[in-house]
Amino acid sequence: MSELKNNPLLVKEGLPRYDEIEPKHVVPGVKHMLSEAEKQIAALEQNMTPSWNGLLVPLEELDVPFSYAWGPVGHLLSVKNSDDLREAHEAVLQDVVAYGLRVQQSRPIYEGLVAIRDGEEWAKIDEAQKRCIDLKIRAAEHAGVGLEGTAKERFNEIAKELSQISTDFSNHVLDATKAYELIIENQKDTEDWPNSLRQIAAQSYAQANEGSEATPENGPWRITLDFPSFYPFMQHHRVRDHREQVYKAYVQRASSGEWDNSKLIARTLKLRKEQSELLGFETYADRSLNVKMAPDVASVERMIGELQAASQPHSENDFGALEALAKASGQEEPVMHWDTSFWSERLREQKFDYTDDQLRPYFPLPKVLDGMFALAERLFDIEIARADDENAHKWHEDVQFFKVLRDDERIASFYLDPYSRPAEKRGGAWMNDCLGRRWLNGELRLPVVHLVCNGTPPVGDTPSLMSFSEVETLFHEFGHGLQGMLTTVNYADVAGLHGVEWDAVEIASQFMENWCYQKPTLIGMTAHVETDEPLPDDLFEKIVAARTFQAGSLMMRQLSFGKTDILLHSTYDPDGGETAFDVERRVTEEMSVLPPLPESRFLCSFSHIFAGGYAAGYYSYKWSEVLSADAFGAFEEAGLDDEEAVKATGRKFRDTILALGGSKHPMDVYREFRGREPSTEALLRHNDLL
Repeated sequence: MSELKNNPLLVKEGLPRYDEIEPKHVVPGVKHMLSEAEKQIAALEQNMTPSWNGLLVPLEELDVPFSYAWGPVGHLLSVKNSDDLREAHEAVLQDVVAYGLRVQQSRPIYEGLVAIRDGEEWAKIDEAQKRCIDLKIRAAEHAGVGLEGTAKERFNEIAKELSQISTDFSNHVLDATKAYELIIENQKDTEDWPNSLRQIAAQSYAQANEGSEATPENGPWRITLDFPSFYPFMQHHRVRDHREQVYKAYVQRASSGEWDNSKLIARTLKLRKEQSELLGFETYADRSLNVKMAPDVASVERMIGELQAASQPHSENDFGALEALAKASGQEEPVMHWDTSFWSERLREQKFDYTDDQLRPYFPLPKVLDGMFALAERLFDIEIARADDENAHKWHEDVQFFKVLRDDERIASFYLDPYSRPAEKRGGAWMNDCLGRRWLNGELRLPVVHLVCNGTPPVGDTPSLMSFSEVETLFHEFGHGLQGMLTTVNYADVAGLHGVEWDAVEIASQFMENWCYQKPTLIGMTAHVETDEPLPDDLFEKIVAARTFQAGSLMMRQLSFGKTDILLHSTYDPDGGETAFDVERRVTEEMSVLPPLPESRFLCSFSHIFAGGYAAGYYSYKWSEVLSADAFGAFEEAGLDDEEAVKATGRKFRDTILALGGSKHPMDVYREFRGREPSTEALLRHNDLL
């Protein structure tokens, strides 16, 4: 019992004790929490009053120990992965899934929710409370509350298996990514590398080879499949055979040997379809879209088709320009997949006369943060300050902690984990809740979120010098964070991003990216690392001009991912003669300027749809982008040079999109902000595709 007393996962107040949590705490802590929760659920079922205070408040209170015990485990698995933590996570995962099903499939709770909806109290509760109840009823129905006997047993078996597959898929991608390396020893091969790539690659070699004296100037250099290493290598490395080798390794990640995800993909698609059929849906896509803004598969396909028609001719022109440049530069071979990033970068340099290396010194992370926070203060009337003097129980020394104030009163906090750590941290960038806003023991608990990026780490005493795409990514995740932190809803189920339909969750994040191209904002977050000079006007103009560079190609790439995803979860038959890879190839043949690479196994690392919640929902990025571009259009219409108009529009965005969370349907929230439904015009205009 003393072990439980000192278990940091069982602390139910303040910030999670990330710095104290060890793998050994997971199994006893989570099992104890689940045991206590089961007793409370059983008691609630026996003594429930079908009212807000009699049912919804106890359910919210039940979620507190669960989020404190299980939330940090999932977070640490993403940012501080280890074999011991994986083992501990796996040991309790099925118990956690079973508990979730136990609650959502509870007939007494479901009947209590329906009784509130159909009873007299419904007229007395507010709109956000009604939304909480509606969402819980819908979630219960999607979790199989209406199933009985063998159908219910099978549903639950599938849920547990899918949960395990998702974890395995993600771990396989992480392991396969960190297992690969290409060592470059010939200095001549690195002549055209930017300094940032030399530094990253030399530092990577030194970290992987203890005692090594690798230097940026003399090497050796280690290239990995971690994005801050992989992508600049593909852009700048002149040895074509090396590019081919690294590219093929990247698109074949987790597709063979002990980390092979091929069978997991087939199994996932089969199980999702079977589980959806148990609930009465024809396909998984039908089930997925039942809880999204997009009403049906046809609507998604219509949006993809509209954007494809506008983008495809531009994409073909983009590729023609690459072919012409490659040929003029002496490449005799046809342009292949491992050539496109390289020649795109040469064309961009030629067309806009700047390199990423010229920009990086102007974007030291501390200055970028200052500029981003100044924008938030200007738009949303908040103040953001470092809070490193507080004990935030950080999980790594690189993590920073901030507080958010309004009228000198604290309203939220957030963690920022900015740098790549390929040995223990998964790729990509994301935001998730640490603590959601809610009433707890008579007091309002303020929201806390995690912002996690995989940016270029600092080298020596020099701060992280960010690429422009890393700056955009930071703004993107900060947009998610703002929606979590500036919510004014006090019910946990619909505060922040909770309860927001999945295809609307990217609106705030993509909206924030637009500000990276506004001169006062961009200039305000730059200061040359050596001279402290802001970004020169000519470089700013070049960045803006380059914004739509290859926009058609980039649009088509995202649309092809979205189309592959929606087809795999709608018309594709997991028991038919076609494989998931056949579907991907078919889409690639239709939408890509290059024929599909026979050995590509991109799906094996497509974590978004097989381990990340975007199944039959990858289209959400473009769906949300239509709304976010249209939302930014409100600022353009108000006048970006009119400070008072910008502030007024910013406050309106704060008080609708950011504040209302999931308390209303997102289209209703959007109409409240914009006064009308969204149009694709702004997105196509911003991308110069009209």
